[in-house]
Amino acid sequence: QVQLAESGGGLVQAGDSLRLSCAASGRTVSSHDMAWFRQAPGKEREFVGGIRWSTGNTRVLDPVKGRFTIFRDNAKNTVYLQMNSLKPEDTAVYYCAARKSNTRVVIATAMTYDYWGQGTQVTVSS
Repeated sequence: QVQLAESGGGLVQAGDSLRLSCAASGRTVSSHDMAWFRQAPGKEREFVGGIRWSTGNTRVLDPVKGRFTIFRDNAKNTVYLQMNSLKPEDTAVYYCAARKSNTRVVIATAMTYDYWGQGTQVTVSS
């Protein structure tokens, strides 16, 4: 089992930055993909980006490319989502998720992820 705990959410203004953290515990995640999803009220859960722990390779979707960055800290067993130039449409609950790395690239499909954190709220005011 892998336990995930997100932190770092909050209320910010448009243009501000936030850094979300996802601390992994339990089994090692060295052979896992770690991903960030978000879900806004009334919308489906959306893949934001992910990182393959073993290689550090990342995948970030176009709507946030250039603004959001994903990176990991091996010593802390933590993956981060650095969010810059935040927009009101970035408002959502942000979730961290993990799955075994058994595909060519990090997968964007939520239902394929086995482990989830509890989520952290990000609210961006205009």
